[in-house]
Amino acid sequence: MKILETYHTFYFVGIGGIGMSALARYFNASGKKVLGYDKTNTKLTQELMNEGIDIVFEDLTDERITSLQKENTLVIYTPAIKVLGILDYFNKHQFEVLKRAKVLGLITENTDCIAVAGTHGKTTTSTLVSHLCKEANLPFSCFLGGISENFKSNFLYNGSTYSVVEADEYDRSFLNLSPDWAVVTSTDADHLDIYGDKNHIEEGFRQFASLVPDSKQLFIRKGIEIGRDHRTYAVNEKADYYSDNLRMDYDKIYFDFHTPTETVKDFIWEIPGIHNVENATVALAILHNLGVDFETLKKAIANFKGIKRRYTKHIYQSGKIYIDDYAHHPTEINAVMGSIRTFYPDKKLLVVFQPHLFSRTRDFADGFAESLSKADELILLDIYPARELQENFEGITSSWLLDKVTLDKKEVSTLSDAFEKIKEKEFDILLTVGAGNIDTLYDPIHKWLNEM
Repeated sequence: MKILETYHTFYFVGIGGIGMSALARYFNASGKKVLGYDKTNTKLTQELMNEGIDIVFEDLTDERITSLQKENTLVIYTPAIKVLGILDYFNKHQFEVLKRAKVLGLITENTDCIAVAGTHGKTTTSTLVSHLCKEANLPFSCFLGGISENFKSNFLYNGSTYSVVEADEYDRSFLNLSPDWAVVTSTDADHLDIYGDKNHIEEGFRQFASLVPDSKQLFIRKGIEIGRDHRTYAVNEKADYYSDNLRMDYDKIYFDFHTPTETVKDFIWEIPGIHNVENATVALAILHNLGVDFETLKKAIANFKGIKRRYTKHIYQSGKIYIDDYAHHPTEINAVMGSIRTFYPDKKLLVVFQPHLFSRTRDFADGFAESLSKADELILLDIYPARELQENFEGITSSWLLDKVTLDKKEVSTLSDAFEKIKEKEFDILLTVGAGNIDTLYDPIHKWLNEM
């Protein structure tokens, strides 16, 4: 990490991203000068500014940029940004410019890094591992891809022996890490704009797994072929570490946890879905291997509140239920809707979904259509483009996707019209789901339902 120690100023290009903001908070907490740019002012950028970070929202090279010295300033950027005048300025004037993943990789070199990878489940698992580390008072810092409901942030500093990181497969970023302990939760096809096909994404995960030293531990969801020695974990089937005897009591799940040598009964877990019991299983396996006792782990598991926008649920006096979730892949949507149907099999479900990326919509259109057809009624929002340009994806629209959905009650809507449409609908459960800016609906919906 010597290269990082030579700088006292860190400029983040795209500072409002969930991964970028965690890094910005790290350097800010370390006493460094932190500033940056983002195109949109959000709740997260407001929080960063409240923490003392200077952020601009216009692509202008004003005095705050031109006064920076290349000798003591490191520029960090997200690969989601392709063209930007600010970034051009730094490159033209020969500043040190590094990708976010490279900088995170440098930080992990000097810690015992616990890296959680997978196309699904990595945010919940890495956040839970961080929560367990905190409850066990281990000396760690964490860099998460979501906001922990327990410590209200995507970053926490509690020491520097361990680092817990969400290992992002996009742009092969996770290959920059130096993991000592690692998890692979799933290797489903995703980010085909980067990998091309499922075989190449699976190869990417095998390369990530190969980074773990033989003397350390690699945990793989049972059934995934990773090409090297590892420990397996599962739910309702035997593995090196597994959970079974799942029982539901209202919104709580009880389960038993098995190590290679012992069984610990009656863990209490409030996060819905069997897939989330899987995430809890591997988190327990890691903390058990770090020497944390099961009494501490039982208490910590029971008070884990989850992640913002990962099955965030409210029940109102009217009896209506509102669930908000970040799911943006058919497998994730199936998991969320499966949990809803398990807990509330007879309730009318209205789904509001915002597709994320034209390429992902194109590549998984049939899967999305099958998942969304499990609702009782659907409002399908316009596709959120993020880093992509619509002109490069002719014919890929929400109307095109809606035609594949088999529901009778379905329609396309803009984000700006969605709230008024929702208020006209009859439903028992409302699910808003997606990874773009659909989260802007959360506050008005919550307020409206709370006042009914």
